Amino acid sequence: MSDNIEKSSVPSASLQVLTFELAGEVYGVDINSVKEVLEYDGQTKIPKMPDFMSGVINIRGHVLPVVDMRVKFGLKKGERTVNTCVVVIDTELDGDRASIGALVDSVREVVTFSAADIEAAPRIGTQLNTEFIHGMAKTDEGFVIILKLEAVFSQKEMEAVAAIAPAGKAE
Repeated sequence: MSDNIEKSSVPSASLQVLTFELAGEVYGVDINSVKEVLEYDGQTKIPKMPDFMSGVINIRGHVLPVVDMRVKFGLKKGERTVNTCVVVIDTELDGDRASIGALVDSVREVVTFSAADIEAAPRIGTQLNTEFIHGMAKTDEGFVIILKLEAVFSQKEMEAVAAIAPAGKAE
């Protein structure tokens, strides 16, 4: 009987995802990787940054490199609106935690998906590099493309960014 109690008290594998929009498509990232969401209030351009790096912002005295997710995914640059946000993501760089900003068109909501809700990424039919996709989940409004952050923000790219904006490392 205790086996049944233990099994029923263990939640099924689920994933909480912060969803956001880019060019009309809905994407999501594991909420555990999200530090905060900021209003977009401009940024400082830095010379010699990779194309997908839109610049840096100052957050409470710390420099945060910002990736334009549209450019990163090969989409057309979009207009900045009142809904444009920077999602501050915690990632790993050389065994240390580092923060990076992801510039998105708008943030939607946090959604919880069960493991059964998440399907493998299609091999064809998507403009996005399939290496970036953890999976896809269906909602009442359509599909959410769940991103694999370690692929989106590769070690090599993060090292290049850290060399340009070393103060961007999280404390």
